[in-house]
Amino acid sequence: MPNHIHLVWQIQDKHQKASVQQSFLKYTAQQIKLTLIATGNKEVENYKVKASDRQYQFWERNPLSIDLWSRLVFLQKLHYIHNNPTQARWKLCQYPEEYKYSSAKFYEKGIDEFGFLSHYLG
Repeated sequence: MPNHIHLVWQIQDKHQKASVQQSFLKYTAQQIKLTLIATGNKEVENYKVKASDRQYQFWERNPLSIDLWSRLVFLQKLHYIHNNPTQARWKLCQYPEEYKYSSAKFYEKGIDEFGFLSHYLG
């Protein structure tokens, strides 16, 4: 989707959800900013904010985080994520596995174009 991202991730070892999420948001925001500036993309100006602790804001302040506490809930969310790009609102693809930034191709065809996906069944 052009304005948001859905992720399914599993916390490893002793990490805390809040710290993992904060690290992800901070790192990706820095990378987005650096890429936009390095490529001379004027879009970076749309993310400028007047805040005492930052110059730019790329992510919502309190992103939605849902615990996937059962296989049924997990499958429901995975189905939603995979089908979101096909929705009339976005029209980004006809089939979930056609969307470039989706894991649907991994689940449908076993192709991991990202190099880090793992199947939820192990």
